[in-house]
Amino acid sequence: MLVNADFTRPVIVEPDDYRWTASPQAGVERMMLDRLGAEKARATSIVRYASASHFPLHAHPGGEEILVLSGVFSDSDGDYPAGWYLRNPPGSSHRPFTSPGAIIFVKLWQMAQSETQSVRIDTRSETAWRRSEDGDVCPLFSGESEEVSMLRLAPNARLFNGPVNSAEVLVISGSTSLDGHQYRRGAWMRFPVGAAPNLAAGPLGACVYVKTGHLINVGLKE
Repeated sequence: MLVNADFTRPVIVEPDDYRWTASPQAGVERMMLDRLGAEKARATSIVRYASASHFPLHAHPGGEEILVLSGVFSDSDGDYPAGWYLRNPPGSSHRPFTSPGAIIFVKLWQMAQSETQSVRIDTRSETAWRRSEDGDVCPLFSGESEEVSMLRLAPNARLFNGPVNSAEVLVISGSTSLDGHQYRRGAWMRFPVGAAPNLAAGPLGACVYVKTGHLINVGLKE
């Protein structure tokens, strides 16, 4: 299966574009943002768990990155309310579940095999944040080929100052503006290497998830 698989082109998915599809497990649905492959795929998705739903024990040979957007996501390591950021390295396994229900942003098969450490960051904690000129930054991960963070941007503050070495943005709260169009909470954007998106926070500011550098060597196309 190929979904938004041409990584040389920009992609924007708005909340009104969401089309939920059933997963192999009852009570778990997915909105596919990009995908290369069948059930075990390089994939970026928003996953919706109904209350009292679960996924069987399974492994992640290519690693898994999660940002909890709402509800409470759980596994054997603990309970993670909205705002938690998780990285499960290649070769890890878990049995995820939820009691009240949850919506999570998930990236699969996108980690370097050299990653060996789990990451657990509560972005709700002010100690995780640092001041910057145009807002606040919460560093989430820094590796050989990617930088991941959450940004709290002041009104109208720009996200990028010139070309990017690839970038992915998910609007967590507030809104962003690109070429005169406003993108609200839940909008997802992907920009290829060399793009120079004129992306800025909206008039009330924004909180966004941002990943850069991860698509430098990805060239598969639809």
